Amino acid sequence: MRKTFAVLTLLFTLLPPLSYAEQVIPATPAGKVLAAMITALNKGKPEDLAVFVKNNDSSRLTAERMINIHDITGDLNVVRMERSTPYSLKALLKEADSDFYGTIELSVSTDKTHKLLYQDFNRVPMPADLAPQRLSLNAAVAALKQRADQLAAEDKFSGVLLITHNDKTLLSGAWGYSDKDARQAIDIDTKFRIGSMNKMFTSVAILQLIDAGRLQLSDTVGNILPGYANKEIAETVTVRQLLTHTGGTGDIFVQEFYKNQAELKEHTDYVRLFENRAPLFKPGARFGYSNYGYVLLGAIIEQVSGMSYYDYVQKAIFAPAGMNDTGSLPENIDVPGRAKGYMKVRSTWTSNAKMLPYRGTSTGGGYSTANDLLRFAQNLQSGRLLSLATLEQATSDQAEHYGYGFFVQGAEANRMYGHSGGAGGMNGELSISHQAGGYVVIALSNLDPTSASRLYNYFTLRMPIN
Repeated sequence: MRKTFAVLTLLFTLLPPLSYAEQVIPATPAGKVLAAMITALNKGKPEDLAVFVKNNDSSRLTAERMINIHDITGDLNVVRMERSTPYSLKALLKEADSDFYGTIELSVSTDKTHKLLYQDFNRVPMPADLAPQRLSLNAAVAALKQRADQLAAEDKFSGVLLITHNDKTLLSGAWGYSDKDARQAIDIDTKFRIGSMNKMFTSVAILQLIDAGRLQLSDTVGNILPGYANKEIAETVTVRQLLTHTGGTGDIFVQEFYKNQAELKEHTDYVRLFENRAPLFKPGARFGYSNYGYVLLGAIIEQVSGMSYYDYVQKAIFAPAGMNDTGSLPENIDVPGRAKGYMKVRSTWTSNAKMLPYRGTSTGGGYSTANDLLRFAQNLQSGRLLSLATLEQATSDQAEHYGYGFFVQGAEANRMYGHSGGAGGMNGELSISHQAGGYVVIALSNLDPTSASRLYNYFTLRMPIN
């Protein structure tokens, strides 16, 4: 479900045999360059990538960028050609270790050197004709466990999986290490950083205040945060637009963030840094995933409730739901049981500690456990945290498969809602069946995206549905 942040925007991208790939790639000048590129990428060695770049004289593609691509996607294979001429092509790619797809477009010079002139990788949805076959419930769970065992053995997954159906636990398992150096094993109660999954808590908090009559979806930023600097955002961007990422409020992980990271400790610090910025597009015109929009929602919660964001969600969400292992304490506080995060740097797992912000915020970066997220799901389904009527609104498609703080997929009885999260050294997924007694699927990891997402997708694409 996405989403995720500077690293996540690069691309999301499984595996026919090499002989098949050789048959798919045409023996054209462009095809030969593609074959050489995929071979170099899949070797994953800096020296091979450097040779490819040197031989193809590309000013845009560097060996360093190719290493970064391989660190994110793992091995890539060509599934089919979507367009092919002698000197240009577009190919559908698939990750060797997941159900993520991508495309590459490239063109080469028409002279005898056939140098690479242009290349572009992009994430694409899985084509419907390539969807895997649905399995029986027992078979889907068994296949998921086998896949998790395999990826963990290859040091590509470290985390937990928790799946329930009709309130029965189908799988509760842990793999890998919460501290690689100390060889401290992960267990089902390990706390993981959850990235943007915090947005669900922020949405529930906002909707609680609306249900209590203290806030309205139509309220503008300026109505609630008097003196907000940018007049267009203050006067036109509504709470509804912030919840649905349609306000044009943009990201926080930009140059200003990294220049001022040491000073960014409270939601008001972020607002001061970004409040002069104009909207990226006309508010309400389209969907544009916005981390800053959810920072503004955190500031709104503080203004309306008279409490800090952290105190409000603790009192109104975590405590009633029994989520005793969820929070956003600063990174300089030792939180017992919180896993260390590891990000790939030049193909080596490296601590993400230096990359972390001061603490999680209303837009993401807190921590939780699989069992706490299950409690959150159960308390949503029971109506304890929100009225069922409000939950129905929040988990219906409002804009681009997004509700109010929840990604939404499927329709009718097969509708599921939840959120993903991810950045360097963290990745998580929660998905909840709209149908009472349906699935709750949780995957958490202390490695880069898409370490948890690939297993979440593996199961949800194969589990039986109505």
